[in-house]
Amino acid sequence: MSNPSSSLSRRNLLSMAVVGGAGLALASTTEARAAATGGDDVTITVLGTTDLHGNVFNWDYFKNAEYDDAKHNDIGAAKCATLIKAVRAERGADTCITLDAGDTIQGTPLAYYYAKIDPITQGSTHPMAAAMNEIGYDAAALGNHEFNYGMDLLRAFERQLRHPLLGANAVDWSTKEPVFPPYVLRRVKVKGQKPITVGILGLVTPGVAIWDKANVEGKVRFEGIVEQAKVYVPKMKAAGADVVVVSCHSGADTSSSYGDALPYPENASTLLAQQVPGIDAVLVGHAHKEIPQRFVTNEQTGKQVLLSEPYYWGMRVTVMDLGLTKVRGQWQVTSSSATLLDANTAPEDAAVAALVRPAHQKVLTYVNGVIGTSKAAMSAATSRYEDTPAMDFINHVQADAVKKALAGTSDASTPVLSIAAPFNKAAAIPAGDVTVRDVAGLYIYDNTLLAIRFTGAQVRAYLEKSAEYFKQVSGAGPFTPDQLTNAVTPTAPNGTPDYNYDIMGGLDAALTYDIDVTVPAGRRIRNLAYAGAPVTDGQPFVVAINNYRQSGGGGFPGVTTAPVLYNRQVEIRQLLIDWVTAEKVIDPATFSSTDWRLVSGSTPVVING
Repeated sequence: MSNPSSSLSRRNLLSMAVVGGAGLALASTTEARAAATGGDDVTITVLGTTDLHGNVFNWDYFKNAEYDDAKHNDIGAAKCATLIKAVRAERGADTCITLDAGDTIQGTPLAYYYAKIDPITQGSTHPMAAAMNEIGYDAAALGNHEFNYGMDLLRAFERQLRHPLLGANAVDWSTKEPVFPPYVLRRVKVKGQKPITVGILGLVTPGVAIWDKANVEGKVRFEGIVEQAKVYVPKMKAAGADVVVVSCHSGADTSSSYGDALPYPENASTLLAQQVPGIDAVLVGHAHKEIPQRFVTNEQTGKQVLLSEPYYWGMRVTVMDLGLTKVRGQWQVTSSSATLLDANTAPEDAAVAALVRPAHQKVLTYVNGVIGTSKAAMSAATSRYEDTPAMDFINHVQADAVKKALAGTSDASTPVLSIAAPFNKAAAIPAGDVTVRDVAGLYIYDNTLLAIRFTGAQVRAYLEKSAEYFKQVSGAGPFTPDQLTNAVTPTAPNGTPDYNYDIMGGLDAALTYDIDVTVPAGRRIRNLAYAGAPVTDGQPFVVAINNYRQSGGGGFPGVTTAPVLYNRQVEIRQLLIDWVTAEKVIDPATFSSTDWRLVSGSTPVVING
């Protein structure tokens, strides 16, 4: 954990940190503009983060090492704090507004610990609250993941913050009145002028109604983003807002992951800018995308509305400059620009790091601590080419979660299947004591769980696509794994990656099938059966699937248009950890069997690993 370097000037830090956008002046612009225009022009700076997801430090709790990815991004609120404080020093703190666009209290073991192990509802302080209070936010929008742990914990988190949590479209189930503040007004001091009033509106994706139905049904409804903004922007203007900034936990590229289950789109920030007059800028969240600067034309006024999204996990900080001119005695935004600052250019802020380090150390002990035992070792080393208990375990937990969620619905008795891919050949659950990190190694991605409705024909087509992973061979071997796996295809010219080979299993009764690797891809699935009976084309199934695959990742057939029956946006990795924590004992004999195999005709293929 690094400390801020005393030899690094704030201006040099900001110059190094800029990663995109146009027209950003790194030195303070307020005084320069005022001098050039006789004092009637000023600039307000809006600083923004989003989708921090419980990241304070640049740390990967599952690898027990500093965070790193292929692009060498750094993460965490502590690094964001350094960038935010540097901009304030450059621009003048009085002219800066600091916002967050949601998804704060879920996503890391640090966040999980203070929701489930030492919950803040019992008196502990949430590390994200401590970090954000030290940074000094003016407001934050609710994110959908704020509701993951229930309303009591969310209210406890809200009480610990020194800034409001805004959610204009989160309304009482009965009265339809907002259950969180819809907006807040902030005064920005201007030398020689009356303060400028900045109205900050908070909105959250209405998908919460589906993803966290168990936590919000009967308590909170979620109205449309555009619809509620049309109600509150005029109210903000009437209350004296000279500038309107929206912190919107909803992506900029209009789409929905929940089909037609709700009348409102999941990602509506562009629609918001297009359809609601009076908005000057939108801090975008939810989509985990990097948008330094984007302008959207409002359909009624023709005004250009500024949008910016600072990636996720604290990898970036948005800096939006809004230039104001006094027109007939009223302040108006006459220019705007944005850019992103890169966290990997910044050291951690010492104050934030010191506040959160005790909690961080507790969580390090937790993730390296024992949460259960396993009656047998489970290795994923051979999962690419033979059925293993390790993959059966993932499929069992996923299918079990979906089955329980569908209780009481019309699909309660529909057979549940599940897919899992051999992500990590090095993953292994040891016999004996099992730690959080052991379980997390089985699932190294941040995918969330969904369930879709499939027919027997679609199940077969899905498995045929998956079987493209294997090279066509002659005879039953023996073969080495490399002679069989990672086949080159038109869509995978460098070989099909392991994560695009899905293994399908069933719950309560076995799904069984053979993969004949001696025939061309597309007609390899043989003896497909469920509970011992051949699967028919029209037979209904529910399939537990991850969000990457369901959204089209890997190009599997049928998944993007299949009805979505479950989508609570729960991380699969955390589901596995929760299962072991609750059950205490992993007994592979209770969920594992040999359900699929590679064959040559009817002869099992021999692989020497």
